[in-house]
Amino acid sequence: MYGNVWEWVRDWYGNYSSSSVTDPKGPSSGSSRVSRGGCWYADAEYCRSASRYNFAPVARCNNIGFRLALSPE
Repeated sequence: MYGNVWEWVRDWYGNYSSSSVTDPKGPSSGSSRVSRGGCWYADAEYCRSASRYNFAPVARCNNIGFRLALSPE
């Protein structure tokens, strides 16, 4: 699935802690959201879940999308 479109995720974009953390929490608010996974025109190095980019929540483009998922919450 990687490399099709950048996928919106729930996190606001911000810097991560410099210490090693599993599933780091981002800021509680911000001006841009995280997108992950690369897109159809990105180099192969970006087509992985650890790759992240930021877009404004109002951004509309043919390389940004989302995946529906059931949350255990």
